[in-house]
Amino acid sequence: MKQKNIIFYFSDQQRWDTVNSQVTPNLMQLANEGVMFENNFTCQPVCGPARACLQSGLYATQIGCYWNGIPLPDGTPSLAHYFNNAGYQTAYIGKWHLASDRLPGIGMHCEATAIPKERLGEYQYFRGADVLEFTSHGYDGFIFDENGTKINFTGYRADCINDYATEYIENRDKDKPFFMFISQLEPHHQNDHHCYEGFKETIDDYKNYPLPDDLTFMKGDYKEMYPDYMSAINRLDYNVGRLVQKLKDEGIYDDTIIIYTSDHGSHFKTRNLEYKRSCHESATHTPLIIKGGEFVGGKRETRLSSLIDIPPTLMAMAGIDIPKQYMGIDLAKQVSGEEPPRKNVFIQVSEASNSRAIRTDKYKYSIRDASPCGYIHAKAKVYFEDYLYDLEKDPIEKYNLIKNKAYAEVREELKQQLIDEMMNAGEEKPIIMPAIKARKI
Repeated sequence: MKQKNIIFYFSDQQRWDTVNSQVTPNLMQLANEGVMFENNFTCQPVCGPARACLQSGLYATQIGCYWNGIPLPDGTPSLAHYFNNAGYQTAYIGKWHLASDRLPGIGMHCEATAIPKERLGEYQYFRGADVLEFTSHGYDGFIFDENGTKINFTGYRADCINDYATEYIENRDKDKPFFMFISQLEPHHQNDHHCYEGFKETIDDYKNYPLPDDLTFMKGDYKEMYPDYMSAINRLDYNVGRLVQKLKDEGIYDDTIIIYTSDHGSHFKTRNLEYKRSCHESATHTPLIIKGGEFVGGKRETRLSSLIDIPPTLMAMAGIDIPKQYMGIDLAKQVSGEEPPRKNVFIQVSEASNSRAIRTDKYKYSIRDASPCGYIHAKAKVYFEDYLYDLEKDPIEKYNLIKNKAYAEVREELKQQLIDEMMNAGEEKPIIMPAIKARKI
């Protein structure tokens, strides 16, 4: 059987509820041809760790990349490693975030300079930067190629990153299949400007766009930021449409599988002082659409799925044996019914706190250690119960039930499930103590 081309299109900080026919018509078209996963979640709501999970197929604490600024360990077989060995051409476009070390003056720092080849994860073709927000803004910037040559770009960043992807499609070796990972920075906020940066021509179109219910009962910056945020997502969708058209122009659309998802969502400073690093739906619930291969027919998949499922799913798409160390499942088997539905998805949270959580069909249950933040360590022996939400009754997570006596049995069952997931991910069996108080946010 002819190997399919595979394109993995990755947005940054995009909530699940931003995909609809008004804002993202091109993504909805892919969903209508493929499968939309309505209950997809990240396994780590922080940029670098989420990318490490994707490249390694392991949870963040297993691979050791539990904070931003921890490079992929030397010798880690990345996605490109397996695709290269299977005869694929491999390309990476955009934000990498897996090369630089964390502490100033210690180790390797290439946040805004060329990435050494040995830290490019074995990708044959590269057009990107380690920390793209350090080399660019919403408009204009620069990236590097695999040889370290600096390439300037002018225009809206998402458009320019997409241009590099379509350029690769034009110039690829047409006798071999390709795997291309496109890692956009949008709609992530621009760190040094402290704001989201939408496409200027459409920002006003979203000034009166309805705000999600899970934001509006709390303080945050959603009123100011949401128009830019939605404008950026709309522009991403425009670029997905451009990419699809390029595949059609090249006559390879039907021979190409497209996966679209995001590393995590955004809670707009409602759950902590920034936008992510939280167990809540706003930070962990992400879009996932797969079109092509076994993912056809316009299905809506409501069973739980996780970012950790993407690596084995990619391997299976390419006919590559799934590495034994991979932690996720092949989502094609879930859709077909060969694989039983997940009981839960497991989430590790770092930096803002050292937390663990599970999300089932009905509940969200989270624990954290006693440290005031998660920068002190990434694992603990003792945790305290932190959040419990009944998502059927309270989908916007307004009422924390962690000390509600009526949920004692539920809490105990979820605690045992979480312990099992932590141990499955190689963590020491934790001691989980009752919550001292119930947090309101």
